[in-house]
Amino acid sequence: MNDRYLRDIILNFMIAGKDTSAGTLSWFFYMLSKKPLVQHKLAREVDEVAGGNNNNNNNAVLDGTTGIVHDFIQGITDTTLDKMPYLHAALTETLRLYPAVPIDGRCSEADDILPDGTRVKKGDLVNYLAYSMGRMSYIWGDDAQDFRPERWLNDDGAFQPQSPFKFVAFHGGPRICLGRDFAYRQMKIIAVALLRYFRFQLGGHDNVTYKTMFTLHIHGGLYLCATPRPAP
Repeated sequence: MNDRYLRDIILNFMIAGKDTSAGTLSWFFYMLSKKPLVQHKLAREVDEVAGGNNNNNNNAVLDGTTGIVHDFIQGITDTTLDKMPYLHAALTETLRLYPAVPIDGRCSEADDILPDGTRVKKGDLVNYLAYSMGRMSYIWGDDAQDFRPERWLNDDGAFQPQSPFKFVAFHGGPRICLGRDFAYRQMKIIAVALLRYFRFQLGGHDNVTYKTMFTLHIHGGLYLCATPRPAP
């Protein structure tokens, strides 16, 4: 390990976390615009957990007093985010249906046999389609096509994780994504800040689809209409 190796690792870490997080947030707000009840539940959770950080002064924010937003964000801690299981579930549900990297794979370092009997030789590339797997009914049930954050919550409302070999958005095993927790934290902070002050609706056509790239971009971009959210 030398300085060049560390530089390459850090650069890869930064690049990998840029488009993936931005793309996931785009799909996240797209789904919230299509599911206003989910958006309402999230906004209520934000208000209950972090709403008191800035005395609910939404009017000042809309008048351009950005310092209030800054103070609000500064008050968001890991402890605060941990108290928002529905937000974590909604982001995870977004990644299930719209994984940031829709196709991924690994190169076999030795001859092996997969659980279904498929023989893999050393050097073979094994790919899997995370986008398709997230929509398969035999993996997720008959409602696999539905955006339903509640599937990630137990009876007590706490987040219930699934096997990383079922929810493969971050891969699994010893090479699971190093930036997973950082990505969640980053997306949660942005989502909390926006949902605290605005409600979102689709601002353009409803026919939103993806663009075929290494990461799952929204084709043509996402146009949203943001309106002030009344203070609770």
